[in-house]
Formats: sequence, structure tokens, C-alpha cells
Amino acid sequence: MSEERTGKTAGINPGSSPAPTPPRLDSIARIRLIELPRYAREDGEVVVAQAFSQVPFPIARMFTLTAPLGARRGEHAHRRCTQFMVCTHGAVDVVCDDSRDKAVFTLDRGNIALCVPPTIWNTVVFKQDRSVVAVLCDRPYEEADYLRDYPEFLAFRKANS
Repeated sequence: MSEERTGKTAGINPGSSPAPTPPRLDSIARIRLIELPRYAREDGEVVVAQAFSQVPFPIARMFTLTAPLGARRGEHAHRRCTQFMVCTHGAVDVVCDDSRDKAVFTLDRGNIALCVPPTIWNTVVFKQDRSVVAVLCDRPYEEADYLRDYPEFLAFRKANS
């Protein structure tokens, strides 16, 4: 019988799930700022970020961060979630850490974005009062996906390298 009719897939027994894939550990070297298309005219501008074009994934969740000057938000990593960040008002620095190297990415224009892959510790530092950061994610909120303790993050990276 074909695989379609039996529901069987080579190497997987029906009723069991495949072994989980170990996380891919990204590095700072792979993170880049992304310039988004910007269409300006006298009465304003439009900045575009589309799934599978500038945003490299289907969008499952969106949230915004607003904070006073000097505030630090984030300070965590995700096991599986990718985050696409755009500072729509003001300016922030996003400090990314792969447990070996750190890099600072400045988001200070509404058409500059940063895609932070899973397994990268990130901290958003607010450089202007009441800055606004929009974050698009490829996964819904899942508390178990968060690595909120830096020593736990380091252990996770070490265990999966």
C-alpha cells in the first residue's frame, strides 16, 4: 500500500511521534539588520513588512513594547521562537548574545528591522523615552519556550552544541 493510504511514513510507527529535533543553535554572525521597503511622499510614508518576503516566516503573534529612556526589556532567549523587531517610534539597541559573542544592533528608523532567531539571548535597551518596538513572532506565546535565566541559557547552549 502507498504511504498516503496507510498513513505510514518510513521509519515512523503509527501512533508514535518522531524523536524531537535538537534545536539549531544560531550565532551572532548570522544576524543582520534588514532594510524594509519605504514609500514616502509629502503627506507621510508607508513601511512594508510582509511574511515570506521581508519577514522570513508566517506571522503567528505580534506585540509591542513601550518603555521609558534607559529601560531594559527582553533579557531572555527562546528555544524555538523567531522574533522580527521594528522600532516604529524612537530608538532602541538590541543586544544579542549567543553565549560566545555579543553584538549590538541599533533600531532607530521605522524601516530598519532585526530578525532574532531562536537560541539567541536578547535585551532591548530603550535609547529614547517612550520608544515603541513592534515584534512579530513565528509562534504563539508559549511560556515553556522561554529561557529567562542567563545561567540556564548558557547551560542550554552548552547541552545542545
